[in-house]
Amino acid sequence: MRKQVLIFGLVGGVLVTLLQWTEFHFVILEHSIAIYSVLIAILFAGAGIWLGTRLLAPRERIVNRIVEVNVPVPAPAATDSQLTSDNAARERVGITRRELEILKLVARGLSNREIGETLFVSENTVKTHCSRAFDKLGARRRTEAVQRGKELGLLP
Repeated sequence: MRKQVLIFGLVGGVLVTLLQWTEFHFVILEHSIAIYSVLIAILFAGAGIWLGTRLLAPRERIVNRIVEVNVPVPAPAATDSQLTSDNAARERVGITRRELEILKLVARGLSNREIGETLFVSENTVKTHCSRAFDKLGARRRTEAVQRGKELGLLP
C-alpha cells in the first residue's frame, strides 16, 4: 500500500510539473509580443534617462553661466540732491520705497513676472505693491500710475 501511495504521489508530481511547464509556455507564447514590448520600453526609457543626463548636464552648466553673466547691472548711484528730492516726493504721496521701486520698473515697461524676477520676489508680491501704489496715486491702470508718478515728481 505504501508503495502505491509513493508511486501515485510521484506520478502526480510529474503531471503537475508537466502541466505547469505547458501553461508557462502557453502564456509566454500567447503574450510574447506584450512581454517583448515592455522589455523594449524599459530599455529605451533607461537609455533615454542615461542619455538625457549625459547631454543636459553640460547644457545646464552653460545656461547657468549665461544667467550669471546676464545679471542686471545696478543703476549708477544717485546723488544726494536726487535722493532728497525722491524722498520728499515719495513722503508727500505716502508711497514706500519698494512701491516706488516697482513703479519705476512698471514705467520701464516690465511685466509683473519680470519685475518679480528682477527684484527676487513673487509675482503676487509685485501685484500687491502695484495695487497699493496705484491706490495711493489714484490710478486704475499702469499707464495712469506712470503718468501720475511723473506729474508728482516720483518718476523722471
